[in-house]
Amino acid sequence: MAKKQKVQRPKAQTPKGFRDYFGAEVAQRTEMLRVIAGVYHRYGFEALESAAVETVEALGKFLPDVDRPNEGVFAWQEEDEKGSGDWLALRYDLTAPLARVFAQHRNDLPTPYRRYAMGPVWRNEKPGPGRFRQFYQCDADTVGSGSVAADAEICAMLADTLEAVGIERGDYVVRINNRKVLNGVLEVMGLSDEAQRADVLRTIDKFDKVGEAGVRELLGKGRLDASGAYIDGVGLSSAQAEPVIAFLTSKAEDTAGTLDNLAAAVGDSATGAEGVAELRSMADLLEAGGYGPDRIVIDPSVVRGLGYYTGPVFEAELTFEITDDKGRPRSFGSVAGGGRYDDLVKRFTGQEVPATGVSIGVDRLLAALHMKGRLSTDTTGPVVVTVMDRDRMADYQGIVSELRQAGIRSEVYLGNPKNFGNQLKYADQRGSPIAIIQGADEVAKGTLQIKDLILGAKLAETATHEEWKERPSQFEIPRTDLVARIRQLLDEQGQ
Repeated sequence: MAKKQKVQRPKAQTPKGFRDYFGAEVAQRTEMLRVIAGVYHRYGFEALESAAVETVEALGKFLPDVDRPNEGVFAWQEEDEKGSGDWLALRYDLTAPLARVFAQHRNDLPTPYRRYAMGPVWRNEKPGPGRFRQFYQCDADTVGSGSVAADAEICAMLADTLEAVGIERGDYVVRINNRKVLNGVLEVMGLSDEAQRADVLRTIDKFDKVGEAGVRELLGKGRLDASGAYIDGVGLSSAQAEPVIAFLTSKAEDTAGTLDNLAAAVGDSATGAEGVAELRSMADLLEAGGYGPDRIVIDPSVVRGLGYYTGPVFEAELTFEITDDKGRPRSFGSVAGGGRYDDLVKRFTGQEVPATGVSIGVDRLLAALHMKGRLSTDTTGPVVVTVMDRDRMADYQGIVSELRQAGIRSEVYLGNPKNFGNQLKYADQRGSPIAIIQGADEVAKGTLQIKDLILGAKLAETATHEEWKERPSQFEIPRTDLVARIRQLLDEQGQ
């Protein structure tokens, strides 16, 4: 007799780089996004839900650190009757789809078009601790306005958003720079090689970590890092590197001083002077709106990595300290970033369409709120109607329907009702505040038994026999008083 082959069952596990979200996490994210949407709506932005799948051609070549859109995204080729078709991909952010949407519907949309979008994005990158291939973003953008007032408004809205979700003033700062200023510095340096310019930008981005001395070394021959490994430098002379150092160290005690230092750093560069003028205008607009340097500050060290930024760039940094994996204190870091990208829609239309926007990292902001104790952790479950008699399910459904019609979250126990203890165990697992019991005796009397599960748990831990008698966790009520008494008890419990 042939040996019966073992059934090969699929593994019950999430794919690498993905995760599942359960009740409390989903509820917390939903509530935070609701608050953010309220701020965006107050600023006059409209919601947009674009497709999760775009053509690879529409997504373009703007994914960070890759040369082709098929690298870093989840892409596949759609088959047509000839056996081949368009390459499609899951969106890697919410900005590239916006460019396609505006180009496609521009004749029907108001200009400027102000939209916000929230949802998951996907990146086919190597996962790591806290780094997933699917994550949520929350964006707001203004398309069709070249005024720096649009950039200033985005920064003000970002500050208001952080405070609305529970980040207190003093625990965050929105930092602003301008890519034109950076380009002006590169012009003064006399750099024309794109690869070398990119190396300089990457070095500037390390200023917060390695400081002025470290940047000087990296712009020159190179330096030893903390591990002892030697990092090759860009190979600039001291004279060539000096404009970069002047730029990075231009931050003064006040905004006016910083802007004057930046103007000196860009020298005769017309592009750089234009960038400084835009920063000056933004600072004036923000100050007029009540957004001082305690909330929003000009900071030359801000370098956004995406290549399509063309003007102002900004980041929201949380400044409170946390402890890393090795027990060392450090600031929480960035939770949002964005800037002006005037060339993105041009890919579709051939005409420059100015645009600016910001993207909030939802998971990072949620983590920050959790660390600050600003997240609601309410995991209260529904009122559970227990089943004492299988033949009376219609009556139990009548009870739960009456509660639901009154706006009270509730459910009938739908497992095996044979063991009543299992029903109460289920209610405990669900975090239920109340269990409703109606057996034959209660039916005959027209009553219900109400079990206060929260009080019962407290009494079980600390109560004496006398306290049990004085304050019973289970009591009887008339069936006609169901809604009123349940609502009263929920209010007493603080639900």
